[in-house]
Amino acid sequence: MLDESLLDAPEELARADRRGLLRGAAEAGARVRTAARHAGEAGLADLRPDGRPRAVLIAGPGTAASGVADLLGALAGASAPVTRLHPTGVAHAPGALRWTLPGWAGPVDLLLITTTDGTEPGLAVLAEQAYRRGCTVVAVAPERSPLTEAVDGAHGLLVPMAKAPYQEYDESAAAGPGALWALLTPLLLLLDKVGLITADPEALQRVADRLDRTAERCGPAIATYSNPAKTLAAELADSLPLIWSEGAGAGPAGRRFAATLAELAGRPALSADLPEALPAHGVLLAGALAAGADPEDFFRDRVEESQALRARVVLLRDRPAGGLSAAPAARELALSHDTAVSELEPEEGGELEQLAELLAVTDFATAYLALAATRGHG
Repeated sequence: MLDESLLDAPEELARADRRGLLRGAAEAGARVRTAARHAGEAGLADLRPDGRPRAVLIAGPGTAASGVADLLGALAGASAPVTRLHPTGVAHAPGALRWTLPGWAGPVDLLLITTTDGTEPGLAVLAEQAYRRGCTVVAVAPERSPLTEAVDGAHGLLVPMAKAPYQEYDESAAAGPGALWALLTPLLLLLDKVGLITADPEALQRVADRLDRTAERCGPAIATYSNPAKTLAAELADSLPLIWSEGAGAGPAGRRFAATLAELAGRPALSADLPEALPAHGVLLAGALAAGADPEDFFRDRVEESQALRARVVLLRDRPAGGLSAAPAARELALSHDTAVSELEPEEGGELEQLAELLAVTDFATAYLALAATRGHG
């Protein structure tokens, strides 16, 4: 059970937040501004690319790197394929991970390396391999990390990763919101430069402003009833979230939400894009996870028994173009199985701003669920 009293106790939340999840979410806008400044200082603004790359390859460990690859792929769309190079290894430890370039990679391709660590020998080997093949290498990694030398040796460009204003806490294996924006921001500026996406400095300033405004609405001091992230966290207590996304940016936002719920809050969640989510998860709604599986469930005294997990649909949408939407069919399917629906739809704005808002609200919701879980185990 979620301790809902904790949600409206800001001092208690701050005490429970040893991993800095709420602070990381609150400082996301500041992190975008710092990362954009670092990118400028590293010389990204002076790049004069010779046309578009044929393909973009992204390598790096963990949830932040996979989120960056997913988001850039969605934003680039048909401009160029964006492929994540998945690591192999006997353990998920910096010394054990290995990456390999695909056989076709060559001088017309762009390799992006993203890491919050920078000690991975496998990434240094990958940078050398890319140099031998003639690929352009751009990395975002902590300043003065061992990877810096390898990127220099590959005649690549290294952008120092933007740290949080107060970096005394662990960023929870780089799954937190701060790490995502620190790695993503310089690469947005780069892909804008090479003509694959639209993300100029002014657009990123608007993203930072939207992240700030969303943090004001979702922060610990704002009461649950007017706080979209706390409301979502309370709605997802004791449920299996089925995260259904509609729109180019909403897909990666939904997949990241499911990944961080598992990694940071210890909660299972499934994500799928509409309209394919309907057949993919429809049988789940008809089975034992359906809210309507036990008609007396709503009225039973739950104090003495462990709570059954019930499916809850979370609709994430970034205002699909053309008015064509599977959302009505999704609501109808959920309703037919007595399954509750939570909906998130960002305010009007550019594609990046809307995406930033979805990421911010879901990152705050994950943080609240993670803190409630910590309190429950404490």
